[in-house]
Amino acid sequence: MITFGEFIKNLRIDKRMTLREFCRLTKLDPSNWSRIERGLAPPPKSKSVLQGIAEILKIKEGSEEYLTLFDLAAISHIPTDLLSDQQVLDKLPVFFRTIRGKKPSRQELEELIRIIREE
Repeated sequence: MITFGEFIKNLRIDKRMTLREFCRLTKLDPSNWSRIERGLAPPPKSKSVLQGIAEILKIKEGSEEYLTLFDLAAISHIPTDLLSDQQVLDKLPVFFRTIRGKKPSRQELEELIRIIREE
């Protein structure tokens, strides 16, 4: 599974935006942001900061990329001992979308049920 930092870095590079330019536009510190992209520091928790990042990267609100940005930020703040099962980790985005009121696909729901029943 891709990390928050990798996800943002890939989007930033796809937009041909340097780290310094991205940080100037988002008003974030480049050295701290570099640590986030490399997975050495956790992503921001603030909804407004995450929305600002989405805006700078031209990620449409409600899109798959927008949801992924918020999902990966949230996953990064879950205690590591709860993230030891890769199958469960992979299904966390479905869980997050469900509690946000977004209906998961039938296939996603069936896979999540299957994983829960195996435990």
